[in-house]
Amino acid sequence: MADNPDPLTLDHLEGMSDFAQTVGLRLTEVGGTRVVGWIEIGPQHHQPMGIVHGGVWCAAIEATASIGAATSVMDRGLLAVGVHNSTNFLASMSEGRVDVVATPITQGRTQQLWQVEITRSADGRLVATGQVRLQNITPR
Repeated sequence: MADNPDPLTLDHLEGMSDFAQTVGLRLTEVGGTRVVGWIEIGPQHHQPMGIVHGGVWCAAIEATASIGAATSVMDRGLLAVGVHNSTNFLASMSEGRVDVVATPITQGRTQQLWQVEITRSADGRLVATGQVRLQNITPR
């Protein structure tokens, strides 16, 4: 059996995954009760019809909720892993900045439920919203 990796720290979370960085997610606030970031949307995010691919919204929702949930349990030596992501696409767009805000709905001993809203920076219009349910686990 492999040794446990180094303990999870805020530095690990702020570094995020290459995947989240490829999507263009940039974080401005990271905490166990709120995560805030943004994405500058452009052609690299488009599906064939010229609008943002829904996977971009799913990735931003999953990343911010997971980072917030993990931050909230790291002091107990736990990790938080996503077990369900439900994302609703509300308005199409093809370019411009969006703001991403994740906050917990509930944070229990074994599970958490986070709400994430993605809004157009220019006018505050909600373009996607989602919920992520996460399990708090002991690292192997």
